[in-house]
This record gives sequence, C-alpha cells and structure tokens, in this order.
Amino acid sequence: MAQIEILVVEDEEVVALDIESTLTYLGYEVPAVVAYGKEAIELASEIQPDLVLMDIMLKGKMDGIDAAEEIRRRFGIPVVYLSANADVATLQRAKNSEPFGYVVKPFQEKELQITIEMALARNQAESRIKEALIKEKELSELKSQFIAIASHEFRTPLAVIQGSTELLERYCRPLDDKKSKHFQRIQSSVDDMIGLLDDVLLLGKVDAGKLEFKPAPLNLVEFCYNLMEPLELHDSSQHKIIFRAQGNCENACMDEYLLRHIFTNLLSNAIKYSPKGGEVNFQLDCDQQTVRFCVADEGIGIPKQDLSQLFESFYRATNVGNIQGTGLGLSIIKNCVDLHGGDIRVESTVGEGTTFTVTLPKRTDIPDKHQ
Repeated sequence: MAQIEILVVEDEEVVALDIESTLTYLGYEVPAVVAYGKEAIELASEIQPDLVLMDIMLKGKMDGIDAAEEIRRRFGIPVVYLSANADVATLQRAKNSEPFGYVVKPFQEKELQITIEMALARNQAESRIKEALIKEKELSELKSQFIAIASHEFRTPLAVIQGSTELLERYCRPLDDKKSKHFQRIQSSVDDMIGLLDDVLLLGKVDAGKLEFKPAPLNLVEFCYNLMEPLELHDSSQHKIIFRAQGNCENACMDEYLLRHIFTNLLSNAIKYSPKGGEVNFQLDCDQQTVRFCVADEGIGIPKQDLSQLFESFYRATNVGNIQGTGLGLSIIKNCVDLHGGDIRVESTVGEGTTFTVTLPKRTDIPDKHQ
C-alpha cells in the first residue's frame, strides 16, 4: 500500500523540521516543505499530495487560508490548518473556508495523527459521494434518453393503428352498433396508450430535472372551459362537469402546459372513479394573491391508509379494483404543482367521494428569470 503523501506549508524553519520529522515518524511521506502560499499551490499542482498541512499565518502576500482555498478549488486536495494563534477575523475566515481539520500548535503526535486520518477519511467519503452522484446523473440521462426514444418508437405504430382504424371505419359504413363499439374500443385504447406515453415522458423529465416552469398570461376561466370540452366529448359514461368561477380569474400568469396536466388528470380521475352519469364539480376561486381550484366527485373515495402515499409514482389506492390506471397521474400533478410554488390537498370518504384542492400563487406578470 502506497504511503500517504503530505505537503507541509510552514514558514518557521524549526517548526517545519519538527512537523516533518513527526509526520515521518508516524509513517507518512513528506515530499516537500514550503514557506509561501504561492509555492504551496505550485507544488500541489506538481506533486498532487494526499493532504496539505497548512499554517494559517504565512509570510508574503498570500496567507494560508487563501492558499488552501485555491488548492481545494483547483485540485480537490484536503487541507488541515495549523495555527498557534490568530485574531477572531482570521479564525472566522478559516472556518468559512471549510477546512478538513484544525490543529493548534504546539500539538501532540496522537492529536495530529487523528486529525490527519479523519481528514483523509472525510475526503474519501466525499469523493465516493461525488462519484455516486456523477453515476446517478449519467444513469438519469440514459433513462431520459431511453424514455424519449421508446416514446417515439411506440407512437409510430400507434399512429398506424389509428390511421388504419379510421380507414376501416370509413369503408365499413354504414356501421351497426357492434362494429361501432369495436371501433370506439380501438380508438379508446390508442388514446390511453398515447396518454400513458405522455405521462411516462413527463415523469422522465421530472426525474432528470428537465421539467421547466414557463409562466405566461392566461385567462383561467377560458382555460377551464377549453379543458372540459374534450373530456365531456369523449366521456362515454355521460358524466356532467359542473364548473363555477368566482373572482377576477382573467389576468393570471401561469404555465398552461403544466396546468393542463394537473387538471386533465384530476378531472379524468374524477370521471373514471365516479358512477355512470354522476356529477363532477369543478370550482375556480381567485383573489388578489392566490388561485384555488377544487375538483370534487361522488365516486368510490380513497381509504385513509392510502392518502399518505397517494402522490408516489405507480401507487394506486387499494380499492380501485378492476378500474384501469398506472398510478403516474397524481405523481405528475404533485410535481407540476410544486413547480408553480403551490399546494395540493385531498379530502376523501370511501363510498362518498373525493375532493382535490390545488392552491397556486396568482401571478399577474411574468417573473424576471434574472432576478
């Protein structure tokens, strides 16, 4: 096993020799002893020691703290300070530089050895953490790339299925009820698959930290009506969405893309888990500072034991039975709400229904990204 190399930076010759002999006795290798901060930086670059033992008070323009910060920043080498005495301001600077250890002169051999070993162990631990973070980032990027490629590859055959279905439906006219039902089932399955791909792609962006918040002026009342229309149009179970709005909701500044994901998911869930022909209440309340959306249904409800895990990816309530779903929707909703700096809460009673309340800060202008 290679010896640990320690660069000694000490401007008092007698003290420097004593430190060098002590380190050698303790089993460390001292490749050099220097007296100035600039020399220390140059030798750290050349030798790349395992650790630098640095006196705080050095002669010359650069003291030990400045030299230590430069060595740590450029080479990632841990530094342990040595000091006999220092004023309060210097000690505070030393503390702010986050050293790997601090030894007061005169010191005991054991004290010096313990400080050095702790500094080396901490540096190794930090290096392993950095390596793990780099690997995690690389895996996250690979995951995002795979999700994007898979999403694109799946969309191509789905588009073929959708186009072929439309052609078959046109050639098979007039349609009887049985044929019409089959065509609707195919179209519904394609729509479900496209929705799933959208959710997976969005979740991949969230995991990779690439989902951005892009607010723009938005008329929330108009937004809500535009959101409800296609949901009611494709609802074969004939649910009724009752929308109400209060306050001035026409001059908000929010991310329409994220809002669409939030409330398409919430309204779709309210429809999916409600009895056929049931009502879904969609309430919008605006004041000067906040906007509150409420989506309430009269469906199966959510058991209390499931509420704490409801916004976790792929988690579904224990009472959903055969109702289809992936458990991704609410996780995406939570991330979209967080990007707005908002809050989401849920109240539910099994067999009576569920209410989701989303509260978002009301912005009236586009925030300056440079602030």
